[in-house]
Amino acid sequence: MMKRIFALPLLIAITSTVGLLSALLGDGVYDWVSWLGLGVPVIAALYAYAKRD
Repeated sequence: MMKRIFALPLLIAITSTVGLLSALLGDGVYDWVSWLGLGVPVIAALYAYAKRD
């Protein structure tokens, strides 16, 4: 039960961390990875906002 509750927040946290680290560590491909990694929480928030009652 706990795995199902924390799976999505953990995935968002990991992608955010990877995005932040890649933004700090390099250029080129790292920039694309950082955009994708930092875009996931924004997309998740927009999805949750649109889905709310």
